[in-house]
Amino acid sequence: MDFLQATERHLFFTGKGGVGKTSIACATAIALADNGRRVLLVSTDPASNLDEVLGVTLSPHSMAIPAVPGLFALNLDPEAAAHDYRERVVGPYRGVLPEAAITSIEEQLSGACTVEIATFDEFSKLLADPATTAGFDHVVFDTAPTGHTLRLLELPVAWSGFLDSNVGGTSCLGPLAGLNAQRDLYRSALAALADPTATLLILVSRPERTALGEAERTRVELAALGIVKQRLILNGMFAARNGSDPIARALEARGREALDEMPPALQALPRSEVPLVPFELVGIDALRHLGNAMPAVSVGKADAHQGAGSDGLLSLDALVTDIARAGRGVIMAMGKGGVGKTTLAAAIATELARRGHRVHLTTTDPAAHVEVTVEGGVPELRVTRIDPEAETRAYSNEVLQTAAAGLDAKGRALLEEDLRSPCTEEIAVFRAFAHIVDGGTDGFVVIDTAPTGHTLLLLDAAQAYHREVARSLSDIPEAVRELLPRLRDPEFTRVLLLTLPEATPVHEAVQLQRDLARAGIAPFAWIVNQSLTPLTVHDPVLASRQRQEHRYIEEVQRLAMRVAVTPWAESPMQSLMARAAA
Repeated sequence: MDFLQATERHLFFTGKGGVGKTSIACATAIALADNGRRVLLVSTDPASNLDEVLGVTLSPHSMAIPAVPGLFALNLDPEAAAHDYRERVVGPYRGVLPEAAITSIEEQLSGACTVEIATFDEFSKLLADPATTAGFDHVVFDTAPTGHTLRLLELPVAWSGFLDSNVGGTSCLGPLAGLNAQRDLYRSALAALADPTATLLILVSRPERTALGEAERTRVELAALGIVKQRLILNGMFAARNGSDPIARALEARGREALDEMPPALQALPRSEVPLVPFELVGIDALRHLGNAMPAVSVGKADAHQGAGSDGLLSLDALVTDIARAGRGVIMAMGKGGVGKTTLAAAIATELARRGHRVHLTTTDPAAHVEVTVEGGVPELRVTRIDPEAETRAYSNEVLQTAAAGLDAKGRALLEEDLRSPCTEEIAVFRAFAHIVDGGTDGFVVIDTAPTGHTLLLLDAAQAYHREVARSLSDIPEAVRELLPRLRDPEFTRVLLLTLPEATPVHEAVQLQRDLARAGIAPFAWIVNQSLTPLTVHDPVLASRQRQEHRYIEEVQRLAMRVAVTPWAESPMQSLMARAAA
């Protein structure tokens, strides 16, 4: 692939969850290292799977990849970064200030704002501090799915503007002395992102309408931030090798139609294409195959191949029947980006509404568009999305109307400054999430959640948000106070873990199940989505991928109380709804 000869120092890979960002980023980093470059590969995804893909155990500190001379890698760890940040702020005062004062500072630094700024600090150093990446020719960023990445790349503008306009010297992070010391670093980060000689943004997409639509939205938003040097990679391109296979023909046709409808501006970007491969993209050897212009790989001749049996596996219709018995409550679709949370959440919500239940379908994913997945009106179904800008305005207005009532002009000015912090959006979105969960008391609420890492940060922050909201408002809303008990109540909240029948999505869902257990939350069911296993296929590439699915479905069955499998569909939403209504 010609883009592997990139000369830019910073390469950013972004796109909708599940399009193959990590595989493409890893293949790029390996190819650059194989060509004699020294490369640092960085994941900014809170739910990074670099470890599994590269076959090593990574940390927040760069380490050499043994099988690839010249390649180093690290995972940014938001919680570890926040811990280190808190210690840098609090440490100098231990033994100097009274213990009560230390406790107060630690309390103030316990919120999601601290996690965000600490992660951003580490990101900015990698991007703009020459000493941090000295000795490397390239820094390759494997980013979180689009919504989270947009937030990260917008932070240089948001925090720089906040620091420039703040005159009171305080913020939701306490005294701004520490942040002011980073002002030049943040400005340098912004300059590096906008420098076309230093930074190349690579939009990764599948040949699918939703993925291409998100790539176009990302292109526009990042161009508005000044990141104008962009490239498109189409991953998973498929051409049927067996004309008698209807599944292969449908897969090829779906990709061709999506490319025909690609937005003109996206079509105009420099482009590389990567074919759908018959093997798993795990391990250095497989990634080298992907990066070396994809040499032909023998998959053998495939006769008609029927997938494994369905013993113990539920249909989507049977799963909806189990959920519907409660008559009300919250259904949360969770999992790695790209596993089909939005489509399946919409299908489940639509079927519950068709059965006469009152249903609210919504999303916590800043990049999701649940409204486009529901075709036609369903009387009992209401579809919304959390709008961060609208929620921030509403939250700020409420704080000013309540907490500012007894303040003098100077106090009100300081509060207004505090509310201009980028952290305010996080608080506002969290509170909106709590109010949406509250709606499960008199109907069904189906929530399409953000990708795993972002969702876990939201759930883990519950207690911290209690404290942050209490600091700004005189009373904690009941919906916020009741949020954790409701999420932990299996009679009220049913978590559906979604995965694809592949190594990384399954193993990320396994880790998510463990994390949920520590929070006192147990999944109601797993859904293995877009599986070839229930289908009969002839195409050799599809048959090879089908055979690889079996062990992952069996692994899920060992982990879950209930497992549903949905087959690959030419039109996923229509097919799911048809099966659910059958």
